[in-house]
Amino acid sequence: MKAIIGKKIGMTQLFREDGTVVPVTLVQAMPNVVTQVKTLDRDGYCAVQLATGSKKRVAKAQAVAWKNLGTFDEVREFRADDTDMSVGATVDVSAFTVGEKVHVIGTSKGRGFQGVVRRHGFHGHPKTHGTKDQVRMSGSVGAGGPQHVFKGVRMAGQMGNQRVTVKNLEVAQVRVEEHILALKGAIPGSRNSTVLIQAVA
Repeated sequence: MKAIIGKKIGMTQLFREDGTVVPVTLVQAMPNVVTQVKTLDRDGYCAVQLATGSKKRVAKAQAVAWKNLGTFDEVREFRADDTDMSVGATVDVSAFTVGEKVHVIGTSKGRGFQGVVRRHGFHGHPKTHGTKDQVRMSGSVGAGGPQHVFKGVRMAGQMGNQRVTVKNLEVAQVRVEEHILALKGAIPGSRNSTVLIQAVA
């Protein structure tokens, strides 16, 4: 299992030897520390808990659990079929190779309360032929027969600020000295937001 916690820096582009331009997202992933290893026998499933960053004060329970490991700002758990990692081991970007496929999990940008045109891509009503103050409204939300609105009807509401997974992104570049991964394409989240990167099994 190969996984790491990182922070999104932003987007840029790389040029390949044949001259093609590749849009990439840069992720800075400082070395992660394995703080816990969960096994099938003891915990009922296999997982690895990784931590990164630094924090001045932590709860007493965390301080005891992380004894001799340090204090961390970000802690995440990655599921795995089996793992040979041990507590205290470190993971860095050198574990990934160019051309490898990864899944990226992040929190999408929050857009606030949005209408159906922006949230769901509705086309809206005609702007002529008698339409008045209805151009961006949703229209009918169901027939009169059931006398209620069914669950799942697309309406206005909170947009964004949700956990999003983008699958099968290609690792375009690995900069070990700078602790940076360049991933082909876009990933969810704003700059400096936390992202989870896991290699495709």
